[in-house]
Amino acid sequence: MAPRYKEIADDLRRRIEAGEWVPGATLPGYAELTSMYSVGRGVISTALTELETAGLISVAKRRGITVRERGVRRRVRRGSLVMRDPARGYVMPAASSPTEPWQVHGTPRRETVPITDRAAELLGVPPGTPTLRRRRVTSPTGEPPFQLVDTWIHERGVADAPQVAERDTGPGGYLDRLEEAGHGPLTWTEYTRARMPSPEEARHLEMSDAMPIVEFARVAVSALTGTAIETTICVIPSDRVEIVASLRRARGAQWPRTTS
Repeated sequence: MAPRYKEIADDLRRRIEAGEWVPGATLPGYAELTSMYSVGRGVISTALTELETAGLISVAKRRGITVRERGVRRRVRRGSLVMRDPARGYVMPAASSPTEPWQVHGTPRRETVPITDRAAELLGVPPGTPTLRRRRVTSPTGEPPFQLVDTWIHERGVADAPQVAERDTGPGGYLDRLEEAGHGPLTWTEYTRARMPSPEEARHLEMSDAMPIVEFARVAVSALTGTAIETTICVIPSDRVEIVASLRRARGAQWPRTTS
C-alpha cells in the first residue's frame, strides 16, 4: 500500500491533469487540504513537495499553491559548431532554432555585482569580486520563462572594451567588441551539469526550488591573455529540456564487420 502522502499527491495530480485546476489557478490552502484528506500538515507538505518537484505546482507564501504553466519540453542538440550571422554576430549552440520567435521577460539588466562562486570559478577570479553581469530571462513567444542567462565579463574585458557595459553593444554584440579590443580570436569551452537552483534563479524562472535545473556554462578564452575573459551561464528548469546527441561509429565499430 502506498504511503498516504503518495496517495494524496497522486489524487491532486489526477485532478490537475483532468482540468479541475487549470494553469495559473490556486489550489486549496494547507488548512483546507488537511481537512479534505483528514491528515496532518506534514503529510500535505510532503505531497505538495512531490508535485513541486514534478513541476506541476508552485508553492509560495504570498501566491499560495498554484498550478504551473506547462511549457513544452524542448530537445536541445548541443553541437560544437559556432556559426556567424551577418546581422547578429556569433551564433552559439542554443535551445532554439534561429528562426523561432523568442521573447524577453522583464527588462534585461546590466550591472556590476559580486560574482557568484560558479561564475568566479569559470572566470578565474575570487568569489564575490565586483564584476559586470548582463542578465536576461527569455522563452519562446507565449511561453513561461524558459531560461535565465547571465553573462559575466572580466574587468580586463570591460577596461579594454567599455561598450560591453552599455545597453547597446553595437553590431555583433559584446563578443565582437572583445575581439576588436585585442582579445580575438576567442575560443570557447562549454560545461553542462545538473544542480539545484538558487532561490533567486527559481524566482526568475517561476519554478520550484525543489526541482533541479540544467546549467550550460560557456567560457570564452582571450587570445591576448590566454585566460577567461567572459563566461555565460544559462540555466533551464529540468522539466523543460532534454539533451540530445547523435552517436557515430568509430572505424573499428563499422558494419559489416571485417575479419583480420
